[in-house]
Amino acid sequence: MNDQLRLRRCAPGDEAALALVGQATFLETFAGILGGGDIVRHCAHAHAAATYRAWLDDAACALWLLEAAPGEAPVGYAVLAPAQLPLPDADARDLELKRIYLLGRYHGGGWGRRLLQATADEARARGARRLLLGVYDGNAAAIGFYERIGFRALGTRRFNVGGRDYDDRILGLALD
Repeated sequence: MNDQLRLRRCAPGDEAALALVGQATFLETFAGILGGGDIVRHCAHAHAAATYRAWLDDAACALWLLEAAPGEAPVGYAVLAPAQLPLPDADARDLELKRIYLLGRYHGGGWGRRLLQATADEARARGARRLLLGVYDGNAAAIGFYERIGFRALGTRRFNVGGRDYDDRILGLALD
C-alpha cells in the first residue's frame, strides 16, 4: 500500500485537499488529548482551505502533497514557510516546516521522511541556515522521528487550542 504513493509540489487548486488532510490528521493525532469541540473549532480556522490558499499564493512558501494511487486521494502534505518561532537567535535565513502531516495508516513507509527531505532540499536551495519546527511536547513519536533525522531541541513555545495552552518543543536542523 505505502509504495503506491506519489509526492508532488502543490499548485493553486490544491487547497481543499490540503485542508482535508490537515483536518483529518489533526483529529487523528489529538482525539482523546484535546476536547472534540476545541478540535473542530481549531480546524475550522487553522485548517480552512483559505489558510492553505494563502500559503499557495505566497512565493515565500512551498507546499507538497502526497497522494495515494489509484485515485490520487490526498494522504499527507508538508508546508515550508518563513520562520515565525520565538527563538532568541532567530535569523531571517531560517525557514519553518510549518506543517508535515501524514495519515496514520501511511506511517512507517518512509513517506514522512520523503516529505521532510523535500522541505529540507527546498530550504537549502533557498539558502536557509536552519529548518525549524514546533511539535507538541506530548507527541513522543513525532519528536523521536525528528531527532532521528538530526533535529535538536532549541526552545519551547505555548500553543493555544480552545483557550487552553499546551507546550510545543521547538526543534531545528542545521542546513549548512
